[in-house]
Amino acid sequence: MQTIRLGQDGPMVTALGIGTWSWGDKLFWNYGSDYATTQVKEAFEATLDAGINFFDTAEVYGLGESESLIGRFMKQLGRKTQIATKYFPLPWRFSAQSVSDALSDSLKRLQVEQVELYQVHMPFSFLISQQTLMNALADEVKRGRIGAVGVSNYSAKQMAEAHSYLAARGIPLAVNQVQYSLLHRKIESNGILDKARQLGVTILAYSPLAQGLLTGKYTVESYIKPTGARAIDPRFSKSGLEKIAPVLKLLSQLGEKYERKPAQVALNWLIAQDGVIPIPGAKTAQQVQDNAGALGWALSQEDVSQLEQVTRLWLK
Repeated sequence: MQTIRLGQDGPMVTALGIGTWSWGDKLFWNYGSDYATTQVKEAFEATLDAGINFFDTAEVYGLGESESLIGRFMKQLGRKTQIATKYFPLPWRFSAQSVSDALSDSLKRLQVEQVELYQVHMPFSFLISQQTLMNALADEVKRGRIGAVGVSNYSAKQMAEAHSYLAARGIPLAVNQVQYSLLHRKIESNGILDKARQLGVTILAYSPLAQGLLTGKYTVESYIKPTGARAIDPRFSKSGLEKIAPVLKLLSQLGEKYERKPAQVALNWLIAQDGVIPIPGAKTAQQVQDNAGALGWALSQEDVSQLEQVTRLWLK
């Protein structure tokens, strides 16, 4: 199984993880209606069966339900996993103690004593400074409750600031979790990817399939107006799909070449980038198996370059 280190000296994890935003989330993902506990438990088992044991969650996913489900599944199955979760800097959290308390709550829901990675969900600074926040996280590393520290949605400048505060405590910043896919390549042009490489920070790529646009499920030829949140997303309109048609065509051609699905090609392109781990979401065992098909093979450098060229529109 392909593995990669989180940051300079963090834990080794599988080169692809599974995002669990949809596990327990009723507001955006309609958990409990289209799918429920049975399906996500099957997805959890299928992930481990595929040799992947790295799960990304957050305290706000399903208002804690995502963490609770993972904790329950781990206990029921007794199988080793590596968990990344996130702290959300809510306005009323204004002290180092609030960070410690939030971590305690997450550990309780997950039914573990330590998480491999603890991330700050957003770079908000309401009543708590980034210095106080990073020092609080450094304290938790020293206590042994966090294996590595990460941030999420931080700009290059914000990431460098967080890195400097942690470095003063002798702790590296391991991760910046940001949106990154063939159809969202802004981190290559806004300095985030370059700064991450300079600092030895691993990129966790969320929405690596662009909410499903890179799966080949949505095309002009088979256009059906989408439902839910996608219904108001212009990318899923007929004109939006026409714009990405050349990308989907190349993904399909490369899929035929490697006997893989378009989504697996799109994920493999991310894996080919230096220091990047895609974390596609999965609500079912089938989606997990599809995601796992991105591992165990590699696009040629020529194919990687072809995909880079056809998606240059999405650098900005």
